[in-house]
Amino acid sequence: MANTQRYFIELAYDGTNYHGWQAQPNAVTVQAILDKALTTLLRQPIETVGCGRTDTGVHAKEYFAHIDVETMEHRPWTIDKRSLNALLPPSIAIKSIIATDAGAHARFDATKRSYEYHIHFNKDPFLNGYSWLIRDRPDLEAMNRAAAIVMEYTDFSCFSKSNTQVKTNNCKIVKAAWIETDNGIVFRISADRFLRNMVRAIVGTLLQIGRGEISPEDIRKVIESKNRSKAGMSVPACGLYLTEVKYPYPLTP
Repeated sequence: MANTQRYFIELAYDGTNYHGWQAQPNAVTVQAILDKALTTLLRQPIETVGCGRTDTGVHAKEYFAHIDVETMEHRPWTIDKRSLNALLPPSIAIKSIIATDAGAHARFDATKRSYEYHIHFNKDPFLNGYSWLIRDRPDLEAMNRAAAIVMEYTDFSCFSKSNTQVKTNNCKIVKAAWIETDNGIVFRISADRFLRNMVRAIVGTLLQIGRGEISPEDIRKVIESKNRSKAGMSVPACGLYLTEVKYPYPLTP
């Protein structure tokens, strides 16, 4: 008699050569590659459920997906991490595989997600594709004043990609700040959920402020307009990383 065991899979990936996480026709995606490897390893059809979408070219230092695996009652099933990694390209790495309760859900149970956006100012071949190169250093203090204002709001329609099928554009941001690094600057943001293209649009708008094109207080007008055309450009995907996903229960292998 067959039983079903749910597993969470923790992974990381370099998104450079993928059309995002989600499987889609005629495109190479992280989900499609992972599903194929799992199906080969486990010898049964496997469809992963991811903790969220990432756009084309976006990276993930921490990402979770769950799967359901049919097991035989008389034979405990284990998924060998090394064997799964051997079936995956170097751009996708499995970090852990965790048996969970049947009701645990990688997407709906996530309570916090964190992203980073990396910018550098000096040409560096080792940052190409993993950070955005810009010429002039922006005003970090002004951008942080504006980032603090962003946290006062919940409706982020102005930063959402058009024609997305979501029930609400409300998000609760709990952290938004820029820091300096040895190579440049990094924007860190955490929230209970994110809209499509939201982080890249926020970064583009904050850079307008950093260049002195608008004032920190002007971001209130942008957010309250609920109009994407009022916000800044969507910055390139290469600098964006999903860095952390939190759940209300421990995930230990």
